[in-house]
Amino acid sequence: MKTVKVSLNSIDKVKSFVNLINRFDAEFDLVSGRYVIDAKSIMGIFSLDISKPIDLNIHNSENIDEILEQLTPYIVEGEE
Repeated sequence: MKTVKVSLNSIDKVKSFVNLINRFDAEFDLVSGRYVIDAKSIMGIFSLDISKPIDLNIHNSENIDEILEQLTPYIVEGEE
């Protein structure tokens, strides 16, 4: 499993993020505090506080490098 912080602080970002990760055959979870939701669920994402960066867990994927490259616009470094 790989974990990165992502910023989904607008409706457009959430929509494009969900469209992007639905292309991959892998499991994705978003973790915010004690809540864990399926990152492929747009309704689930909107139940979280999207004003702050959220942890994205990427499970069981052989093409992790390709996924991370595609997710670059959403990944935040060192913000909290």
